[in-house]
This record gives sequence, C-alpha cells and structure tokens, in this order.
Amino acid sequence: MKTEIITAGNISRAAEIISRGGLVAVPTETVYGLAANGLGRGAVERIYAVKGRPEVKPLSLMVHGPEAMERCWISVPPQAPGLAADFWPGPLTIIGESRAEIPEIVRAGGATVGLRCPDHPLTLELLQKCALPLAAPSANPSGAPSPKTASDVLAYFDGKIDAVIDGGECGIGTESTIITLASEPFAILRQGALAPEEISARLAADMYIIGLTGGSGTGKTTALEALEGLGALCIYADEVYHELTRSSAAMRAELTARFGEVYRDGELDRKALGEIVFTDAAALGELNAITHKYVTEELKRRLREYAMAGGRLAAIDAVGIFEAGIDRLCAAVFGITAPEELRCERIMVREGIAREYALKRIRAQRGDEYYESVCTACIRNDGTREEFRGKCLAAFTEAIKNGRKERLPRRALL
Repeated sequence: MKTEIITAGNISRAAEIISRGGLVAVPTETVYGLAANGLGRGAVERIYAVKGRPEVKPLSLMVHGPEAMERCWISVPPQAPGLAADFWPGPLTIIGESRAEIPEIVRAGGATVGLRCPDHPLTLELLQKCALPLAAPSANPSGAPSPKTASDVLAYFDGKIDAVIDGGECGIGTESTIITLASEPFAILRQGALAPEEISARLAADMYIIGLTGGSGTGKTTALEALEGLGALCIYADEVYHELTRSSAAMRAELTARFGEVYRDGELDRKALGEIVFTDAAALGELNAITHKYVTEELKRRLREYAMAGGRLAAIDAVGIFEAGIDRLCAAVFGITAPEELRCERIMVREGIAREYALKRIRAQRGDEYYESVCTACIRNDGTREEFRGKCLAAFTEAIKNGRKERLPRRALL
C-alpha cells in the first residue's frame, strides 16, 4: 500500500477514503490523529492493529461540533454545552454516557465515549464532508512520541495507512485534556493542553450564583437556609475571612508587612489591627484591599471545586459584596432588609448585648435605601420567620427559573 499525501483543496478525497473504511492521519491543534469511521467496527479494528494499541483502551471520537453530543450520548449533561462553547474547537475531550450505536470496540466495552472537536480547518472540513464521528487517537505507535507533522506520521506509518492530510506543523504538540461528565464528581482523566483550572472555572461560571447582603439582624442566615433547601452551596464570606486569618500564610505576610506585628500566637489580634485602621481611612482601605483579594480568591476556589462536583447552584453571603467585587461573580444580588426595631431585638437576643449598643451598631451601618439602589432586588423581613422564609423561597425560585441574563466569562472565576 502506498500512503497518499492529501493537501488542502482535496479533502473530499480523504472523506472518500474514510467512507470506505480507510485510515487517514489528520492534523489538529495538538498532534496528528489517526482517523477512521467511528461507527464502523472494521475501520476501528484497523486503528488498533496499526497502532499496536491494547483493545482495553477506549477511543474518543472527533466530531464537527456540539450537535454531535445528542447523536453520540444517551443524554447531554447540562454542563457540556458551556464547555463546548468555550473550548470547541479546541484541545478538550468531554466524556459522556454512550449511545448503543457507538461500537463496543470504540468504548472498549465500557458505557461512555469521549468527544472532541479539533481546532484545525482541514480536519473540520473532513468531519463536515464525512458527516461521521471519527475515531482518532494520536497517529503514533502506542508508547512512541506523538507526531506533530505529516512527515512524523509517515516515519511511523508510511505504507501502513491509506493517507495523511498535510496540514503543516501542529502548534501545541500536547494531547487534549480529558474530562468525564458521565458521573459526579467530574474528573480530569488526562491533563493535556488545557489547564484543569480553565475547565473548572468555566463550569463555575455557568453555575447560578446568588449574592446576599444586608445589615446585622436582617435575617441573612434564614435566607441562606432557604437556599440550602434548594440545594445550593452556601458560603459565608465572613467565615472565609476568619479562616484565612489562621490558614493563609500569604495573607498573614501581607498584613504583617503593612501593619506590623498584628498576630499573637498565630491568631490575628483584631483589636490591635482595629486601633490602626479605624482612625485612618487610608489604612482601612489598604486592609480591605488585602483581605478582599484573598477572600475572593478562596471563594472562587470553592466555587470551582463545587462545580467539579456537579454543583449548579451556589450562594455567597457578604456584607461588603459590592466593595469586594464579589457581586461580579453573581447572577443576582439580593439585599435583605428589616425594620430597625426587629433588627435590634434579634441582635440583643443573639449576642446578649444591651439595646443601646445594638442600636448604635445598626445605625452605623448602611440604610435600606442603599441596598434598594444597588441590589437586583430586596427582600423585606418584617414578619414571622416562616413568612420570611416563604418570601425568600419565592424570590430565589423565580430568579433561578429566569436564569442568568448574561453568561459570565470563565476568567471571572479564575
């Protein structure tokens, strides 16, 4: 057999070879792949034979775009279209639960199949002309270095495969990253050209994230409990801050460098720090800049982790949600408000403090008009706990139903 070299302008010839069960090496943005009809058992058997690939190792399928998901998978995970929108064409293979039409040899007897849309115009043209998913592992003998040029492929397989499409040198030279969405938690099965953080950030950006804010004693905890009942991951930004004062060596170093020895026996001395910043607006601004940075980074990390576990709904409680820029992570921010007298009673009971001190704290905080002007909506807590919980459930359910108006860029969660 003579291996034919195919160039741009003659991709129909490669499609013809594929349609009759032949093997064609194809260029991608990562490495060259060895392609065959992914729905033809005989063609796939030739891939295994030529590569010397163990048949216990499944193959992924090259596809032209997200529309192939319904053709190849029993159901499309809700996270898959978002990943495809950001990373296809590109170096990401997504695994889902396979339809029975995908030959068992492709799946190596398993129940799943990976899909990938390569970022190379000639191979995309081939996929369009074939109108078939293509089984296409890297075009090298198993265990050998992956080929980055058509010449590399010929050095391995000249005379053993039908053709190679010469699409020039591959730019990345590293295989695609593989993620499985077939079960939760999701998992990166192979770290390749795409960083795992990019993938988890996309998943997190596609979650519906609700922000909560408001003054002391308004009932934010009850609002969060309502969200927990809806299955949300609930994060208290203040708790994150207190944890970081103990666990983050980097934040401690920055605070110490700017404010001196404000740690005692490993714990932040809040009184000592307060004496420095509460009479110096510039110092307070620097403190907030440092702490907001670390808290926001930790919030993003937790959201990415939750998204990789299959999470679709999260909530963040933060008094300074706008000052810290945390609102930019949220699809909606709800302000929780309540009458001053009710807030005062709640704080007195909760903290065992005098009425005068409770009122002083409340009146030092922002008023309802602020939250009404900056939040997506406000929920008024002026009745019983159950009445307020019902208001929250109604407001949150409606917001989630309407969904996010604009899709967050994944950079927002990196």
